Amino acid sequence: MPKSKIDQDIRYGCRTDIGQVREHNEDSLLAESPLFVVADGMGGHAAGEVASEIAIESMRKNAPREADCEGLAKAVEGANQEIIKAALEGKGKEGMGTTMTAAVIEGNRLCIAQVGDSRAYLLHNGRLQQITRDHSLMADLIEQGQITPAEARVHPNRSLITRALGNDPEMFADQYEIDIEEGDRLLLCSDGLCGMLTDDIIEGWMNKVQDPQECANKLIEQANSFGGLDNITVIVADLNSFSAKKKKGIKKSRRNAIIVVVAAVAILIGGVVGAGAIINNSAYLCEEEGYVSIYKGLPGTFAGFDLSQKEYGSDVWVKDLRESTQEHFKDGVIRVDNLDAAWRALDNYKQEAQEQKEQNAKKQSLNSGKK
Repeated sequence: MPKSKIDQDIRYGCRTDIGQVREHNEDSLLAESPLFVVADGMGGHAAGEVASEIAIESMRKNAPREADCEGLAKAVEGANQEIIKAALEGKGKEGMGTTMTAAVIEGNRLCIAQVGDSRAYLLHNGRLQQITRDHSLMADLIEQGQITPAEARVHPNRSLITRALGNDPEMFADQYEIDIEEGDRLLLCSDGLCGMLTDDIIEGWMNKVQDPQECANKLIEQANSFGGLDNITVIVADLNSFSAKKKKGIKKSRRNAIIVVVAAVAILIGGVVGAGAIINNSAYLCEEEGYVSIYKGLPGTFAGFDLSQKEYGSDVWVKDLRESTQEHFKDGVIRVDNLDAAWRALDNYKQEAQEQKEQNAKKQSLNSGKK
């Protein structure tokens, strides 16, 4: 039986299992701290496993090893292109695809990029919270109040996903950036785990089994005992200590604080060049009168002076976005590394709004047909 591995501040364990019903395993995983990836292939034998393996190998080569959420998302999107290319070249089968949930841990920062219904959870102070949102029909129906989570678990279309790697060249990955603390536990899993076990059961074992490899083994054992209807893949990673990385993060926070002060002082004394440099290298998005706007600079004021200026007011209506995205805007501004990143984020929101509109139109059409 494999043992937990320790890399710097992260102790982790992982395992993939065929389950009790399937004849072959289409799941793949990558656990090379600080990078962790789960991929659940689709398309049947000689297709699903090919897609997930191509995606994992692409991530191994191209994914960042630091908490760069944008870079991680780009790596996932690059893996999508690799699968599409492989299918055109006759590798695997046409229509093959895979989900992907990837995470990078650096100090007290966790970055996640996700496509499909493989999930990321965080156990914090003994409570389990799902970080990612499933790109699936079930998730859409639950959010609309048409079915309950319990009904979704036995729904005949529970395996239908709405976004995956391998079929759309314009596919984009959702990004999540989270502050984490020493003692937190990260779980990445394919739907072979969360489709068999409720979150309460998963939370119980995540709290009960301290060793991450033993915990991964126990979760798979439990999923199999509940039927094991699909392949099951699990990665459990523990944050043991921040040591030097934590100190680095503190220094970085202090440096950012100093930058804010320097920018404000530059404005106060007329240092246009210094203030301009700060503004041009920072950006954020926010909701204004219901629409998404882009600002360059830093949110907030200092000594009565604004540290940012409006760059663009879009026609993206926040209420057209998914509920989970709307919550991000309700929480406040969405910080990005620079103005280019803000424009890319806005493009993603435009596509998301369009997808939501199309889904709503289809549902209204179906409802009209039923009448």
